[in-house]
Amino acid sequence: QLNDPGSIQNFGARLEVQQPLLNYDAVYQRKAARAKADALKLKMERSGEYATLELEKAYMQLQMAYKAEHMFNEAKKTALANLKLLTDYYNNGMLQKSELLNMQVRVAEIDNQIQYAGSNIRNASDYINFLLNHSDSNQVLKPADSLAHEKVAGVTTTLNPGRKDFAAYSKSLEAYNNMATAARKKILPRLNAFGSYEFNDKKMTAFRGEGYMVGLQASWNIFDGYKNKGNIAQAKAEYQQAAEEFNHYKLQSQLELNKTLRQLRDAENKIALTKLAWEQTQEAYRIRKNR
Repeated sequence: QLNDPGSIQNFGARLEVQQPLLNYDAVYQRKAARAKADALKLKMERSGEYATLELEKAYMQLQMAYKAEHMFNEAKKTALANLKLLTDYYNNGMLQKSELLNMQVRVAEIDNQIQYAGSNIRNASDYINFLLNHSDSNQVLKPADSLAHEKVAGVTTTLNPGRKDFAAYSKSLEAYNNMATAARKKILPRLNAFGSYEFNDKKMTAFRGEGYMVGLQASWNIFDGYKNKGNIAQAKAEYQQAAEEFNHYKLQSQLELNKTLRQLRDAENKIALTKLAWEQTQEAYRIRKNR
């Protein structure tokens, strides 16, 4: 009987709970995870702002293309009138043929510019349809209002520190810093609590023979070769790399802002110069018309 015992059936069910009490590295890992989640949220918001800006720019390009087309059509009317006048002068022997040819070239140039403006209208419409996820549409859009020049006032020359992309970089740096701290805290001892409740019975559907166990588990890995040291060095290097990327991004953003401000000043000066040229042309046309 001892050498050949009969079979014994035993079914066990166990409910176990584990609760960490002092895990310093896990605390900073959770902080790093929260910071990464906040950074991703800020990046998504910044992407939305960028998409809105791209749509506004595309709409202004569409407005400008329609205004250019209208301007060239008006210029063509004037050029055709001048061409008729010069043709009459040439037929009466009052004008050299070279001057007539120059006007004919001018009319051809205006026709080319009208075609170019039409292409810009088509391109701007396609880009807006793309931004609105209507890329399969071939519809040519028309703006509800016309483009008007407004002098920009109160332009700042410094970057806004509250920008969503800057805040996202700051959150990423916070996450890298917490990961570096977690790597340093990993060498500290850990304390975890555990508990279990068990049932044992010959039948699968019966739950008798209860037993429980609770306790604390303290562990301290006092020697892990150079693994922890390597993890700490890697975490520090990742933090420093992220900090350098953030500084580079801010410098690049400042350069782009300075470039845009210079372009804005150049555009304002060009507008003023064009306005003077327009007034001079009007006066010259008035004198020529009186003569």
